[in-house]
Amino acid sequence: MNHIPVFKMEKIKLRELKTSDASPLFQFMSRQDTMKYTTPCPVLSLEEMEVYVEERLDGFHKQEEIPWVIEDERGKCMGLFRFHKLNLWHRKAEMGAVIHPDYQKKGIMTQGLLTVLPYGFDSLHLNRIVGDIFAENEGSRRLLNKFGFQEEGVLRETDFDGESFQDTVVFSMLKREYERLNKRLINHS
Repeated sequence: MNHIPVFKMEKIKLRELKTSDASPLFQFMSRQDTMKYTTPCPVLSLEEMEVYVEERLDGFHKQEEIPWVIEDERGKCMGLFRFHKLNLWHRKAEMGAVIHPDYQKKGIMTQGLLTVLPYGFDSLHLNRIVGDIFAENEGSRRLLNKFGFQEEGVLRETDFDGESFQDTVVFSMLKREYERLNKRLINHS
């Protein structure tokens, strides 16, 4: 992996994360309401966001993650999507996303998954992609169910949100399940 691929879809574009993205990402990743299912401690300063971006880019250079910025047709930052905990030897990765509140519940992640799942399974030759979500995150649960991810189980009180411990639910899709899903989509088109 020498570069982060760019994907253009009907209404969005996934492109490589850049250091200049710190400011637009800070606009919503500093908000508690945006980050409630991700972390109890959103970034508190632009400098902290710059460090976060540098860590993501360093992770890419170490082949441990692939960070994308999600943009609309005008190039406005709508969110961040990444494969993380990427392990090419074991052929697995986890997915993570943060979407600006103005763009939530508008099909952004549906479009994104239609692109990144084929990239993960067909180009990176992954065998397993995981979505690990807070149990209360109904939007992500619906999205993962819609795509046929299998619920593997609940990890009890694994994350602290600043006030209480949260259960996380692990969902996964295996390459063979993705191939069956792909066949169904092709047969229905």
